[in-house]
Amino acid sequence: MPGGSGPNSLKDPELYEELRDDGASKEKAARISNAAARDGRSDVGRRGGESGSYEDWTVRDLKKRAKEIGLSGYSDKRKSELVSMLRNH
Repeated sequence: MPGGSGPNSLKDPELYEELRDDGASKEKAARISNAAARDGRSDVGRRGGESGSYEDWTVRDLKKRAKEIGLSGYSDKRKSELVSMLRNH
């Protein structure tokens, strides 16, 4: 997708492509890359919301998340092992 100065153009096409390669949707990648170009990449990362700690999640939710991100071998893990797997993937 080309960069430019119109209302629907990307301000940081390189970051956009990196985000798309990592699996972000077109809309999300464009929003993040344009905010990074406007405010600086480090500021955009700090501005995000806070996610709850995996320790607060149920085992069922941890297993669901492991499945969503494509991990394997999680079905017989204890909660502490699931948390470790998710953090270190």
